[in-house]
Amino acid sequence: MTEQDLADQIRSGDRRALARGITLVESRREDHRLAAERLLDVLLPKAGRSIRLGISGPPGVGKSTFIEAFGQYLIEQGHKVAVLAIDPSSKISGGSILGDKTRMTELSRRKEAFIRPSPAGETLGGVARRTREAMLLCEAAGFDVVIVETVGVGQSETAVAEMTDMFLLLLSPGGGDDLQGVKRGVMELADLLIVNKADGDLAAAAERTASDYAHALRLMHALHQDWQPSVVKCSALKGQGMDQVWDKVQAFRKATTRTGEFDTRRRDQARNWLWQEVSDGLLERLKSAPDLADRLAQLETKVTQRKASPAAAARALLSSFFKGLDE
Repeated sequence: MTEQDLADQIRSGDRRALARGITLVESRREDHRLAAERLLDVLLPKAGRSIRLGISGPPGVGKSTFIEAFGQYLIEQGHKVAVLAIDPSSKISGGSILGDKTRMTELSRRKEAFIRPSPAGETLGGVARRTREAMLLCEAAGFDVVIVETVGVGQSETAVAEMTDMFLLLLSPGGGDDLQGVKRGVMELADLLIVNKADGDLAAAAERTASDYAHALRLMHALHQDWQPSVVKCSALKGQGMDQVWDKVQAFRKATTRTGEFDTRRRDQARNWLWQEVSDGLLERLKSAPDLADRLAQLETKVTQRKASPAAAARALLSSFFKGLDE
């Protein structure tokens, strides 16, 4: 099958073709990488029309339950939803450990939904290396809401905020411990805070938590000209509050479109993607350069034996690498 044939199937909304396309862009084989680039070139004009949402939160907060409830709500409103769930990776097989798709059984049955678990691999920031490409493929397939669920939350779980339009931070009632775990860096990136499990015996605690976080947000600098992050409550288990979350998403898009920030952010995403590819490409070429293998081994030995600092060894390696390019 040619890249054009696969592109035609993806554009028709074929979910199996979309899965094959994502598998292709995630492959590390050189011939697959070239084929993936051709596929993306064909599909690029059809991409970019969705709202891209990044969702993060502490372990146990109910991210998968929330996404399933939110996704089903959006489908009932006439939307098509793609979920890219980034899972921790097995050090042995390299595959996903948690398999979030198994925890979104109802949503995965809907023809208007597409769920793709991908291993984080060695990529920092709570996302997989090819998440950007996967988002474009989902958009080309007609999914107008693309959700990226990160591995977890922490100081390194911030890359999703740089590749999505709106960053949602999910929190639990009794948020004192969560606030310590989330840290200020992630709080400052959040465009909307969502207190989940706001039902039953936890309803009062959720109210207090929402108030605490709303106060914390007032102490932080706003990221957008015409948008102030806020806090909403929901119960993913009971499907309550999904309409309020979606209203906030629509209001955010309207506000950032009015100020021009939405388009600016998309351009910044493309620019960041370019430089990430340049960085990754240079690193791969450096590691695979046959004439540097011995030099790299020698420098690693010196560093581990404390005969050279990592900074000096890196400078020497780069000097040898670029000298080889000039010759």
